[in-house]
Amino acid sequence: VRLVESGGGLVQAGGSLRLSCAASGSTFSINAMGWYRQAPGKQRELVAVITSSGGSTNYADSVKGRFTISRDNDRNTMYLQMNSLKPEDTAVYYCNADAAFYGMNYWGKGTLVTVSS
Repeated sequence: VRLVESGGGLVQAGGSLRLSCAASGSTFSINAMGWYRQAPGKQRELVAVITSSGGSTNYADSVKGRFTISRDNDRNTMYLQMNSLKPEDTAVYYCNADAAFYGMNYWGKGTLVTVSS
């Protein structure tokens, strides 16, 4: 499975961005998917996860009410709508796909989000 993120960039505080993660390859093996982020000098942290059907989601407390995760299984694409962005949201955002039934877990290369104050 190959994951490619897009949609990152520079935005002012209070602005919005929409990240996309396009999956290709053996996408039938993918179960849950998620977004993670890593700020400079910090560990990678979970931002949001979504189940295979999209029926259940979970968010880090720091983004609840501001970010929305979704997926379009017909297009093999996951999204992260980010609103009311804060400077502390600045990080490289990574897409993750879980294929635990097959013993695999996949990561994209990341997309940089920079929020200026």
